[in-house]
Amino acid sequence: MRPAVEPEDSSGAGRPRRRAERTVTAGVVVGSSLFALGLACSTIVFTPVALVSMLLPYRARWHLVTQWSRFNLFWLSVTCGVRSVVEGIENVPAEPTVILAKHESAWETLALQRYFAPQVWVLKRELLRIPFFGWGLATMRPIAIDRSAGLGAFEQMLEQGAERLASGCWVVVFPEGTRVPPGERRRFKQGGARLAVHTGLPVVPVAHNAGDCWPRNSFCKYPGTIRVVIGEPIETAGRTAQEVNRLAEQRIHDTLERIRERD
Repeated sequence: MRPAVEPEDSSGAGRPRRRAERTVTAGVVVGSSLFALGLACSTIVFTPVALVSMLLPYRARWHLVTQWSRFNLFWLSVTCGVRSVVEGIENVPAEPTVILAKHESAWETLALQRYFAPQVWVLKRELLRIPFFGWGLATMRPIAIDRSAGLGAFEQMLEQGAERLASGCWVVVFPEGTRVPPGERRRFKQGGARLAVHTGLPVVPVAHNAGDCWPRNSFCKYPGTIRVVIGEPIETAGRTAQEVNRLAEQRIHDTLERIRERD
């Protein structure tokens, strides 16, 4: 089920500022084409590597397979001029916990691997069926949810999420459930917050403006600097999942406002 859309606020207060439409130039098209070519070729090359790496211990496998992400972030900067800066590294806890991250683009699925390692995602099971990409993804121990299973899917997420955390993996959740364009909002689902409350671990909110450079469902990638802000951990002791979720949503959106006001 798709998450509900926030009611319209005619005053515009508290809503992310929509960035002006980007201009598609010849340079943008050429750079995006070169990036797409490199992405496709690297995926084909890394897929057999990922499958063979199943023979390795998990951490060695994770570091090997994530070279694919590192290469494509590098290639993105070379071909499209997309770079990034991060603020709040000091807020990263010493031990793995639950990450609630803004979801505007495919970029953050690659880039967050730099800051939280090793990590697993909570994702829909259908993604594992995508040729090459899905096969490689399956080697990374994701929490792949069958959304048609209802309550069973939620119980699966709690059980597997707790196991992944106990084994030393960060659990990354995109609580909006889908990529949301800049200037739009969707209500945060509570699954990630419930996992954190269930395990007694804090939640780390992560905001970014990746949708400005790598828009949702767009072939074109636009030059610029993506700003990532890792927020202070939100403690779950004495709080309900609803309270934790609301705090994370507010902090992420407030930070996103600040990020975009700089541009």
